[in-house]
Amino acid sequence: MEFKETQAIYLQIGDYVCEQILLGRWNEGDRILSVRELGVDLQVNPNTVMRTFDFLQNNEIIFNKRGVGYFVAEQAKEKILKYRRNQFMDHELPVFFKNISILGMSFDELKVRYDDYIKNNQ
Repeated sequence: MEFKETQAIYLQIGDYVCEQILLGRWNEGDRILSVRELGVDLQVNPNTVMRTFDFLQNNEIIFNKRGVGYFVAEQAKEKILKYRRNQFMDHELPVFFKNISILGMSFDELKVRYDDYIKNNQ
């Protein structure tokens, strides 16, 4: 995994774990990789993975069964989508709006592009 400098590594690993859940590779109740296994797979320090797991636990996306491992929580997909939507609305959308304003673009112009995207990617 290639990490970006614009976001903390533990959050990027969190995005990776969430992506696995959203793609259905890890489902509710499934055991996920251990801290060490994920650290080895992603070539990061286990402490960084532990920070990721703490973050995901605090957001009720995964849970720990002591002595057994970490598992995907109930309604994890819904919680991930809610979190990502909030992140998008709070951080990415304002930048997007600023850019379309600076470029003098209209929503009609964007709708045409969006409709084309939806048409070609379904």
